[in-house]
Order: sequence, then C-alpha cells, then structure tokens
Amino acid sequence: MSSINIKDIAKLAGVGVSTVSRVINNHPDVKKETRVKIQDIIEKNNYIPNNSARNLKMLASNNIGIIVKGSFNPFFSKIVERIERSISNENYLLTLHYNSSCEKDDSEILIEQIKEKRLNGVIYLGGNFDNKSNNYLKLLNIPLVIASANISDDVDKSGFSSVGIDNIDSAFKAVDYLCKMGHKNIGLLSSGFSDSNNRNLRTFGYEKALLKNGISINIDYYRDGYYTFESGYEMAKDLLNKNSEITAIFSTSDIIAVGAAKYILSTNRQIPNDVSIIGFDGLEYGEFFHPSISTVAQPIEEIADNAVELLFRQINDMESLNEHIKLKTNLIIRDSIASVN
Repeated sequence: MSSINIKDIAKLAGVGVSTVSRVINNHPDVKKETRVKIQDIIEKNNYIPNNSARNLKMLASNNIGIIVKGSFNPFFSKIVERIERSISNENYLLTLHYNSSCEKDDSEILIEQIKEKRLNGVIYLGGNFDNKSNNYLKLLNIPLVIASANISDDVDKSGFSSVGIDNIDSAFKAVDYLCKMGHKNIGLLSSGFSDSNNRNLRTFGYEKALLKNGISINIDYYRDGYYTFESGYEMAKDLLNKNSEITAIFSTSDIIAVGAAKYILSTNRQIPNDVSIIGFDGLEYGEFFHPSISTVAQPIEEIADNAVELLFRQINDMESLNEHIKLKTNLIIRDSIASVN
C-alpha cells in the first residue's frame, strides 16, 4: 500500500485538499476534468481513503441512474429500454431503481439514490415534484433530467432539465373527440391510487373538455384505481353497474382501458355500439385488443432520446442552460369509438 496521503494527492493534482476530499466522497460539485485527474492519481498510487478496504473503482463517477416511479409500468419499460440502448454506447454504467415507496417524497428517493449509488447523473421517470421539492433539488448540483412527470409551475426549474407532454391538453383532445361524437355521459377511469400526478392533470383535461362542450361534471362518473388490468376491470364494473346511462369511457392509461374493455365485453355489451372507450399512452396492448382501442399516443422514443441528450449535455457542461421540452401527443382513433345519435 502506498504511503501517499490526501495532501500529496492535492499537491500532485494542483488543487486544494478540500477538492480531493469532495472527489473521494463523490460530491458532484467538481469539474469533470479535475475529477478524472484526481482519480487517476489515486489509482496510480494505490491510495485507499480512510485506510479502508473499499474498492477504488467505487470512486469512479461514471454511474448513471434511472429511477422509475412505481413498479409495473409498461410505458416506462419502453422508455428504459430505449435509454439503455443509447447509454450502452457511452462509457457509463447504468443502475436502475424502481421507487414504489409511499412513505417518502420522490425528491428524497432521488437524493438517497445519488448518495448510495454514487451517481454522476440521473434520469427520473414519473414522480411528483412540487414546490416543497425545491429545497431538495437546489442542493443536488448533479446532472438531472425528469421525464414524464408532474412538475408544478412554482418549482424552481433551474437545477434540472425535463421532457414530457402536456397531459391536460392531451386528455382534453381525447374527451373533446368523444363529445364531438355526441357522447354526453362520459365516465373517467384513472390510476389515482398509484399515479396521482398524471391522474390530476388528465382529470383536469377531461373536465375542461366537458365544460367546453356544455356538459356538466358528474363526480358519480369518476373512478380511481391502480395501474393494472384488474383494476380497470373492477372500476368499469362498478362504474357501469351504477351508471347504466354511460355511453363512453375515458381512461388515463391503456392498461386500465384494456381491463375496462374486458369487463364491458363480458356483459354482452358491444364496443363501440354500447360503450365507446379511449385510453392513454399508445401501448400495443390496445392496438392488438379486439376491438382495437383508441388512445392518446405518447412519443416514447422521443421522450427517451431527449432525456439522454439533455442528460449528457449537462454532464459535459454543467454550466449549460437547463431545458424543459414539451412533446406533442397523437390522438389515434381505432375501432372502440362510435357516434351517438
């Protein structure tokens, strides 16, 4: 073992002892060139900090984290696959963490993962970042991209980049289309119990469309559940058993829409003649269901590609301006919607 100490490393690197300490403890506020130089000196001299037996590779700052809100989410899975392919071409290691905690804020989980995994950058899929997240996000000083998440307008966005869609406008277009087809009794199925961020925004879009078309909001038509096929089935069952006049359903996800459609067909009702239905996300489940289910398709590949590009832009230059991108969705009409006379 080399007898070199932290002061020697600082002298060789031409920096202060505090800078070396920050690199050893993997603090993010060190320029990439300086960090690489110090790590190179540490490795060449076989320096082990605090006389511990930790592997020196733990000091590497080439770890990129992907944090996914929730556990079962085919939409995020598609994005993760795309991100993994993009990052595999770079000299970075990728760590994946699914956050299904209901006890901690998403910002708290983010900080825990940065410290635990010694991350050099993070892409956070989903989550809810509101005003109280400000104090956490300001302290990070690490390349961060939040994708497909709810970020309230009063959050200071200077410490991260983001990419997503306009959930309110996208939901509005879907429900407005149902209204234009003559539907007035339109049910709402959402994953509010497990995905409150998108639930709220897409619900606002649903309500906005009803009001624009002169239709009163009826809270008896609202059902909250989970992001599962089973939940969609049960919500549709409860909704239609208590509100037989409903002629259309807007679901905040394709997963729920497929479950709902399964229930509708099990009761000898026809889709779309008895009940029309439209989902959200653009997953292939709805396309290959029979009848095929209309949807609001999110640009999955564009979300993934923009997230990676924004992240590496920050990694290469932390002084660069953060960007916040809103991508367009596509309303896809299939066999699940009929007009009402």
